[in-house]
Amino acid sequence: MSQSFDLEQAHASQQHPFEKLTPDFVLDAVESFGYVSDGRMLTLNSYENRVYQIGIEDKEPIIAKFYRPNRWSTIQILEEHQFCDELVEHELPVVAPIKIDGQSLFHYQGFDIAFFKRRGGYAPELDNLDNLFTMGRFLGRIHAIGKAKSYQCRPTLDVDGFGRDSVDYIIEHAVPMELKTAYQTLAEDVLGQIYSIWNDYGAVETIRTHGDCHPGNILWRDDNPHFVDFDDSRMAPAVQDIWMLLSGDRSSQLSQLSEIIDGYQEFCDFNSRELRLVECLRTLRMLHHSAWIAQRWQDPAFPQAFPWFNSMNYWEQQILDLRVQFAELQEPALTLSF
Repeated sequence: MSQSFDLEQAHASQQHPFEKLTPDFVLDAVESFGYVSDGRMLTLNSYENRVYQIGIEDKEPIIAKFYRPNRWSTIQILEEHQFCDELVEHELPVVAPIKIDGQSLFHYQGFDIAFFKRRGGYAPELDNLDNLFTMGRFLGRIHAIGKAKSYQCRPTLDVDGFGRDSVDYIIEHAVPMELKTAYQTLAEDVLGQIYSIWNDYGAVETIRTHGDCHPGNILWRDDNPHFVDFDDSRMAPAVQDIWMLLSGDRSSQLSQLSEIIDGYQEFCDFNSRELRLVECLRTLRMLHHSAWIAQRWQDPAFPQAFPWFNSMNYWEQQILDLRVQFAELQEPALTLSF
């Protein structure tokens, strides 16, 4: 089977920086900032960065996050940390970085590192409408603070960055030659529809958002959601933090959306026109996800985690999924009854 991309060659061409993160390296890094490890180390589920639970002598374990080199600048990371600190100051259930001598970001042999308190919890039950109402209330509070000022250095979610750039990278490096024409033709039609909707909408208000508010980044504990991993936080329409909580058919999504927005509007006004952007954002996420895997293929964790990515079956399914999304983009937007 011929392939159009050289992902395997890219993977084999050089050692990835994360390969330096042996247990000894990680523990030495943690102890260099004043912690005394008891030698226990657990690798947590994370692909973009590397995250470890580290046992600390006579104390609760901590979480150590090693940022992917060359993804975010120091100021971009600190903007994320500052936003988390603002949320915590307003008593919101957000897991913010630990500060040591007033600092939240540390550097060790080429890596940016942050430490967090360990927090337990389980995935939220999104079929529980009461939970969705509670989720909406907290998102409303987060967004009320997110609107107070803008990121100066972190990016904005837009069609060019998440859509155009993703499709260009996929065509150049990822999609198999046999499917390139079919994928490219469809992707261009999809992008054209998204640009049309986005431009017809007019000026899109963007605020500081979580950016990746899917159930995996929410821990449910003590009858409340706890929001973790603001690594993808960026300027985006408010609905970006809402649409990933919706699932099922249109009727189910309307019921879920109604509960979320009822809670949300207790603390922050929601512009219902943004619902027109939901399928655009869903499609942009699909395109960005495929490009993200291709861009990270030299990281040894990615071929292990996504072995099906380098296959005809994956791209055939992507084409089918994009056809579905192209149809969804032409359907009427979700609407609220109030």
